[in-house]
Amino acid sequence: MDKGNEGGERALAEELEALRAEVARLNKHRFVRIHNSIPRLLMFNFARGAAFALGTLLGASMILSIVVWALSQVELLPVIGEWGAEIKRQIEEATELP
Repeated sequence: MDKGNEGGERALAEELEALRAEVARLNKHRFVRIHNSIPRLLMFNFARGAAFALGTLLGASMILSIVVWALSQVELLPVIGEWGAEIKRQIEEATELP
């Protein structure tokens, strides 16, 4: 009975050692190191937010310019075509200003 208990304790000790090694490996991970420091965490989140805002701005600008260009090309519906052409003209005037 004592040998069976000893084998179980050995297995438990091996599992505990493996768990310690895994926790040590995870603590060395970059994600954990960034979140261990408040200033680094703030800078990381600021950079992430700035990148998200820039991507959103560029994406929306591209989609809007394509939609306006497509609307300015429509001549089957005179009202929509004229509206699109007016928007295109205003955008071109705004980009020509110094």
